[in-house]
Amino acid sequence: MDIFIKIIYAAISILVATLYGLILIGIVHKIYARVHRRIGPPVWQPILDIIQTHGRKVATSHGIMFFLGPVFRMAGGMGTYLFMPVIFGSVVFSNYSMAGDLLLVMYFIFFGQLGMALGAGEGGHPYSPLGIARGLSQMSTFELPFSLAVISIAIQYQTLNITTIVAAQQGGMLNWTLFTNPLAVIAAMISLLGMNMHSPFSLVLAPQEIPIGPPIEMNGSFLGILQTNRALFASAKLVLFMNLFFGGATNLPIMMLKTFSIYMFSVFIGAAFPRFRPEQSFRFFLRIPTLIGILSVIVIAYL
Repeated sequence: MDIFIKIIYAAISILVATLYGLILIGIVHKIYARVHRRIGPPVWQPILDIIQTHGRKVATSHGIMFFLGPVFRMAGGMGTYLFMPVIFGSVVFSNYSMAGDLLLVMYFIFFGQLGMALGAGEGGHPYSPLGIARGLSQMSTFELPFSLAVISIAIQYQTLNITTIVAAQQGGMLNWTLFTNPLAVIAAMISLLGMNMHSPFSLVLAPQEIPIGPPIEMNGSFLGILQTNRALFASAKLVLFMNLFFGGATNLPIMMLKTFSIYMFSVFIGAAFPRFRPEQSFRFFLRIPTLIGILSVIVIAYL
């Protein structure tokens, strides 16, 4: 019975996170529209889009891996979310945090992106290899400063367990990693810009160019799976950063406030800056944020 109850709690947690992620996407579309002096779609439009896409039939067939790509992507988002606590001390929103650690969550982040790359590679579109090369190259560069930030806080807290890291930050705002290890937070927050893929790091979708990629090649329920994962994965990344660097959350309103603030950081930068060229993006992540990450490891290890 405990297993079934835990599964029900996990399902509720995933549903709440997905709906929250969809609302965040709708808010971002509204903000970008206002910046462009447009009215924009309603905030609940992403929810309607998912309902619509799941109601359509798939009209293309490129092979098994093409259809497994969205499944792998969804598995990566769910794995990232399920193995960390969403609300510290909560029974419903603790997920399976006792069964995993920070390295497992990072592997799930890679798993979803690599699975989608394999799926897009079988699509047959001539620009698919270009999108894969851009996405994987940028992923490799922004994961470097993020990994250095993770190493730094692992040295600081002497653990890779996310729940233990959150527990160590309780007792006041000054105990947050933001104040005890600011260099690691700076490196990680710059990496978050690449993870969220807003401008200036929107290299894969590249909305200023000819529309290509998964939103065009995928259709029907497979596009619905991608859109659902986009919302869930966005929530998972925000919860991960909240737990590692901003003290976690002890209730749902605090969780929403912190994650919303973290997300708006990348949204505001995306609204203010134009998109980089691929080589500009790669060089950017390999320079300043990587140096800050290295410095954070040295400082926390020897000072």
